Amino acid sequence: MNRRFFGPAVIMAVLVVVLLLTPLPGTSDRVAAIENEDYKKFRIFTDVVGIVKENYTEEVDTEELIYGAVKGMLRGLDPHSSFLTRDEYSEMQVDTKGAFGGIGIEIGIKEGVLTVISPIEDTPAFRAGVKAGDMIIKINDKLTKDMTLADAVKLMRGPKGTDVTIWIMREGFDELKPFELTRAIIKIKSVRSRVLEEGFGYVRIAQFQENTTTELEKALEELGSRSGELKGLILDLRNNPGGLLQQAVRVSDLFLKSGVIVSTKGRAPGQDMSFEAKRAGTHNGFPIIVIVNGGSASASEIVAGALQDHDKAVILGTRTFGKGSVQTIIPLADGSAVRLTTSKYYTPSGTSIQAKGIEPDIIVGEEVKEHIKEKDLEGHLEEEAPPEDKEKIKVEEKTAIRVEGEDIQLKRALDYLKSWYIFQGTMKKVL
Repeated sequence: MNRRFFGPAVIMAVLVVVLLLTPLPGTSDRVAAIENEDYKKFRIFTDVVGIVKENYTEEVDTEELIYGAVKGMLRGLDPHSSFLTRDEYSEMQVDTKGAFGGIGIEIGIKEGVLTVISPIEDTPAFRAGVKAGDMIIKINDKLTKDMTLADAVKLMRGPKGTDVTIWIMREGFDELKPFELTRAIIKIKSVRSRVLEEGFGYVRIAQFQENTTTELEKALEELGSRSGELKGLILDLRNNPGGLLQQAVRVSDLFLKSGVIVSTKGRAPGQDMSFEAKRAGTHNGFPIIVIVNGGSASASEIVAGALQDHDKAVILGTRTFGKGSVQTIIPLADGSAVRLTTSKYYTPSGTSIQAKGIEPDIIVGEEVKEHIKEKDLEGHLEEEAPPEDKEKIKVEEKTAIRVEGEDIQLKRALDYLKSWYIFQGTMKKVL
């Protein structure tokens, strides 16, 4: 059985699905756990199915009735629990490979409206000028009102070379504007890296896929992490919606010698888990700054929280998305599946970031209003009271994130890394 973390409550049109993988008790155990009294209430369901089958004005398919009922049941729990048809489940398994047919946008539902979280660089949507915060009112000829994320994704996906039109309303538009897009194979490169200045490296993780840790290790070695050439690292997790739990743990483990990386707590047996760092393979000897924002969710929050709590990295940017729940994928006999919220995860200090997010050590930039947060989603799990926070020094810069095309957060991160070495050199002279 597969469990993964879902990223900013978003299913993407490209679609970067972000889940966690682990086992649940068997189907027979789950059925046995349901009290006999509950079975009596199932009579209402079977009665309604019978009434519809017998009396509805047109003939209806039993599977469609049951699927619709199950979708409604799970949708009422929280924003991340849902039912996956056979096709949707199959697509979800493809998503974590990082390549699929689509238009290149991340979507969510804000105040009941299908909304663009962000376009992905170098994709049809990005090139056509689709922007974060755009409201998608129609997909082809279908209105999106009351449409599920999964259904919206299904409409926007398709084979390379085929066309889809999304009708967008944006602040400043007088009427709906059609964006005619030709689908392409969307490849999400998990890790990108470059040298900013001599000795200072930059690594961006776009999402946590199957090969993220392998790609990251290669990037770190090319930057000189083993040879001593790397004097400082900037790890960019902005707009990273999450990904595979195993990869978030392994990425954290690359920088930690020991201690808890993340733990999970749930009601069912087997849901309480703890993942610990191992000394072998650790990359250290250089300071790290992690950049985050409101689009950093789930698995990326795990990495940021682990490095922050272990004082291994300074977190810079704006408060993260705040998705602290774990979804388990439970396959069903007909090839469909249930995606169910089964537990919450906690940072090494025992803090739940659910509906709260990771607070940066250095606040640079103002929160972008287009960023949908976990707390904005209907039916979200409420945040928990935090344990006693350890005292932290907070630095706050009320600066726009970008000025005339300049990435101020990245610039500040590099300035802080360089200042560290300047400060060290000054102290040696003083002493």
